[in-house]
Amino acid sequence: MSTPRKQVILGAYLGGVNHHTAWWHPRAGSQIDFSSFEHTARTAERGKFDFFFLAEGLILRERAGQIFDQDIIGRPDTFTVLASIAAVTEHLGLAGTINATFNEPYELARRFASLDHLSGGRAAWNVVTSFDAFTGQNFRRGGFLDPADRYTRAEETLNAVRALWDSWDEHDVVADRDTGRFLARADAGEFAFHGSQFDISGRFTVPRSPQGRPVILQAGVSPQGRAFAAANADAIFSPYGKLPEAAEFYRDIKSRAVAAGRSADDIKILPSASFVLGDTEAEAIEKHRAIRDEQVTGQTALILLEQIWNRDLSGYDPDGPVPAIDPDPDAAPIIQGRAFVHQDRFATAKQLREVAEAKKLSLREVVIDQFERGPLIGTPAQVAQQIDDFVSNDGSDGFILGSHLVPWGIDEFVDQVVPLLQDRGVLRADYTGNTLRDNLGLAPIRSAAAVSAEG
Repeated sequence: MSTPRKQVILGAYLGGVNHHTAWWHPRAGSQIDFSSFEHTARTAERGKFDFFFLAEGLILRERAGQIFDQDIIGRPDTFTVLASIAAVTEHLGLAGTINATFNEPYELARRFASLDHLSGGRAAWNVVTSFDAFTGQNFRRGGFLDPADRYTRAEETLNAVRALWDSWDEHDVVADRDTGRFLARADAGEFAFHGSQFDISGRFTVPRSPQGRPVILQAGVSPQGRAFAAANADAIFSPYGKLPEAAEFYRDIKSRAVAAGRSADDIKILPSASFVLGDTEAEAIEKHRAIRDEQVTGQTALILLEQIWNRDLSGYDPDGPVPAIDPDPDAAPIIQGRAFVHQDRFATAKQLREVAEAKKLSLREVVIDQFERGPLIGTPAQVAQQIDDFVSNDGSDGFILGSHLVPWGIDEFVDQVVPLLQDRGVLRADYTGNTLRDNLGLAPIRSAAAVSAEG
């Protein structure tokens, strides 16, 4: 008997938080009209994707005090969008990015449990954190959090939310018309959580949802972030698009999950990726080059480097060399609202100079070369092969795919690549599970009472 092929998990995201979205394209649609969200979600479901994903920004990003248009600004409320999509889809998971720093556990638990009920068990929460006062100024209580405390707050928030979700058991709602008995126990929904961040108790208003607990997504590259995700997440976003480093990240997260008392299969690894298709490989490469050149203008390249240098680089020629000056990490941030993800500004600047010198690249060219995360480029057959090879070699468990063209770009992938993945036997021909957790191949979450009764 042949060994079953490793299945590919697919998520679809609608761009709207950075320069990768070609909002200026003649065919580009709105970033805010519901029709864009609906089209992307319906198309993803037609392609048997696992979930639709929304990123979120809590403040308009600034450069030197002024809003800049390298980012697509404006995004409706995540819960409203996902609840609306739930009404026009049947199987597609609904994943929302919601900040653990600026929301209370009760609010988070109630909204995600409600979404899980409304969608029939398709809700997922991408847990993110913030620590900067710039973002916090949009909130009444300020919201500044010491960077060292961001994961402490996030983990306690998640534990408190789970306590609320678990305050209801599967069979607490009896609703027996003959006896007039509605609840199986008088204390259904009662909760109490005491920690360094929260001291709360009360009665949770939403009965246990179809998944028991919505799926938890997280992104983390630092050792602290990896440890948090491995212990808590059902899926983690990987920043690595090239196989050697992606496979190392995959092994590290899986081993951390096992060390935390979980199975390696309890957590899925999912990098994001764009794609460019052509009738020939040469055509796809040329299309990708044209798209990339449009996305990274000279101004965009300078702003992306300003995140590293933390200096005003507007006087530099984008077609000239990478700045020879060092970053200034101690100065007031020139870019606000966008996290600097590199661990060492000086080392990153040094690496960019070395790459530019070795490859004879200009400032803009080195940004294009180094800031890209490895898009999928080629004919549909080549892209299907790339995805299958990457996943089967444990670079990831799948991909979260997006296009520079909103909302129409995903159509090309669904029409041309999905059938080839299905032919390979690595993508479902139809949905078989009832919930997102089922479709992702995750073990069901049972309440303590249900486990006890079965044991």
